[in-house]
Amino acid sequence: SWLLIRLSGTEPLVRVYAETKEERELAPLLDAGVQIVKGA
Repeated sequence: SWLLIRLSGTEPLVRVYAETKEERELAPLLDAGVQIVKGA
C-alpha cells in the first residue's frame, strides 16, 4: 500500500492519492491522508 500527498502546482489544492491491494484498506488509508492534511 502507499499514500501520496502533494500540492497542486496549478490550483490551490492538496491532492491525496492512495493504492492498496485490498479494497477494504483503501478508505482508512485515504482517511489517514486527509487527517494529515488537516493537521489532526
